[in-house]
Amino acid sequence: GPAPAQEGAELAAVIGATVPTGFEQTAAEEVQEKLGSASRISKDRGKIYFEVPARSLPQVHRLRSVDNLFVVVQEFKDYQFKENKEDALKDLEDLVKKLPWTDPLKVWELNNSLKKKKTKRKKHNLQSPASREKLNDGGEEGGADQNNTNEQEDCAQNPVAVEPTGGQDTEKPQGVTSRNGVEEEEDNEQSDVKAEVQASSESGTKAGDCQTGEGEAKVLRFRVTCNRAGDKHSFTSNEAARDFGGAVQEHFQWKADMTNFDVEVLLNIHNNEVVVGIALTEESLHRRNITHFGPTTLRSTLAYGMLRLCDPQPTDIIVDPMCGTGAIPIEGAAEWPYCYHIAGDNSPQAVKRAANNICSLLRKNESKDSSTALGVPLDIIQWDICNLPLRTGSVDIVVTDMPFGKRIGSKKKNWDLYPACLMEMGRICTPGTGRAVLLTQDKKCFAKALSRVGHIWRRAQTVWVNVGGLHAAVYLLRRTWESAEERRSFW
Repeated sequence: GPAPAQEGAELAAVIGATVPTGFEQTAAEEVQEKLGSASRISKDRGKIYFEVPARSLPQVHRLRSVDNLFVVVQEFKDYQFKENKEDALKDLEDLVKKLPWTDPLKVWELNNSLKKKKTKRKKHNLQSPASREKLNDGGEEGGADQNNTNEQEDCAQNPVAVEPTGGQDTEKPQGVTSRNGVEEEEDNEQSDVKAEVQASSESGTKAGDCQTGEGEAKVLRFRVTCNRAGDKHSFTSNEAARDFGGAVQEHFQWKADMTNFDVEVLLNIHNNEVVVGIALTEESLHRRNITHFGPTTLRSTLAYGMLRLCDPQPTDIIVDPMCGTGAIPIEGAAEWPYCYHIAGDNSPQAVKRAANNICSLLRKNESKDSSTALGVPLDIIQWDICNLPLRTGSVDIVVTDMPFGKRIGSKKKNWDLYPACLMEMGRICTPGTGRAVLLTQDKKCFAKALSRVGHIWRRAQTVWVNVGGLHAAVYLLRRTWESAEERRSFW
């Protein structure tokens, strides 16, 4: 666990982040690139850990590849659980008193103060005359935001189950909650953050007051969420959360509240690895771009991982021919603005949703700084995937989430659709340098289709991912130099 901060030393935080399974390495590369910190990839798939100074928290929240963030209180690499259930649970209770809570609580409090600033700034922006005009003219901004808030509150009442990874058994659902939608990406001045860190170090933090219940300090409400994976434990995750939570309540004199809580304490148990943490995100960061959801909306964090896999370069033309609600091209336009993104779908409903999501992104950019607000390098079109209105060899990259044949389409239809798609993608991609990143759960059909078009596509890499509990694959394909025929029968 993190060592206690020395007098005058800078407050450091060991951050844990959940990421889409299969893209742990991608997230580690992003952390190294944007924060200059080396990451450790957990044995428990879908998690990485890295250490940063507490003043870097705003940049941590701006990472594109992470879903949820927490500050690590302490980590045990080889925790020995007793075989008897009562003894094992008693050990977890006793652990609470021994943990180094002080610095992680300072980090949690600093994180809260940053979120409050963002909320204030957001409210201030909405009250500016320009925003009022936008609200009156469009009449949609408030409506879209309001709907989103309601959706988030629904999530708070009904904790959403964590995706089980690679056959593991995650019993206790991970709560997802948002009370004020504060995970907006906004610039935070470094001086503010430094001042907050300094103030929290000097004054011994308000969380410290709350934890001892001294004076008139507000008593914090909390809950414990336990995620347990492994078959050698004598207890369930609910039992561990209950007993560990009781000890936390006794130690800090906090009040337990499962829905309207201030602090979420995380107890992650993966075989003999135990990590205790405090949540820093109230809702997953992958919801950042999408306000209009479809039946199979892709997580923004997974979209980022797929785009990063194909290494976009400035001036590249990137096409998503089956864009759905637009998660991939919107993520692409936000993170790679020097490329040109084209999105399309054969469903008019999907195209409409994607267009609404693009409008929301434009409004968000305007509200940040209306003086420099620009459009986004992204267009959306309704088209037929097997007959794209694009010139042969004119596209650098194709990135798309192909129909799994479950909620959309069918496995039977995929046998005709997949080879036709791969052929048409091969036609529009530049021979020799073009690449495609394709996500599908219908792996058997994809392998067969790829063998049929092996003259134009070569498989370079496969990343195994978990999509809503389904075992899926992301394929990186490279375009050969061979020319693709305009039309051809496949089977």
